[in-house]
Amino acid sequence: ALVVFEDLQCPDCKRASPLLEEAARAYKIPLVRHDFPLPKHNWSFDAAVYARFFDTKSKKLGEEFRAYMFQNQEQVTRENLRRFAEEFAADRKVDVPFAVDPRGELAKKVKADYALGQAINIQHTPTIFVVSNKESGTPFVEVVDRTNLYAMIDKMKRESAPVAATATKTTKKSATPQ
Repeated sequence: ALVVFEDLQCPDCKRASPLLEEAARAYKIPLVRHDFPLPKHNWSFDAAVYARFFDTKSKKLGEEFRAYMFQNQEQVTRENLRRFAEEFAADRKVDVPFAVDPRGELAKKVKADYALGQAINIQHTPTIFVVSNKESGTPFVEVVDRTNLYAMIDKMKRESAPVAATATKTTKKSATPQ
């Protein structure tokens, strides 16, 4: 899987997002997004709450909203964020209620992602990990240079594939008469 801690107001997250989506599609692996709105960005937390709101309608809609925010990042301000959310929703025939998160449940989810990022010492956005399904060895690796993303995924797949292949070959060999 690809795991990313991102901020919808972060220009580098905007640049990384299409690459991550493309890699997830190409390798048929999940892309797991965590909200990590940086305190220096004045509308990113609220945008993450809107994204969580659209997630409640459908995961696809939430992903589309995140892409929409990245596409319009330069025009969005704290003052016009709701207008952007409403325009996005109207184009998809979704109503945005006056109070998007009246009980604060969506904000709690954003804060939980942020707390997770702090617990694992996230220092910047985007922070991207390639995560394997291996039970031994390196379970994940941080992508520092995105130009190496595909190579890192290939390497992780190679390292995890032989475990199953070795077990199969060993079983076949022991069943064969010597």
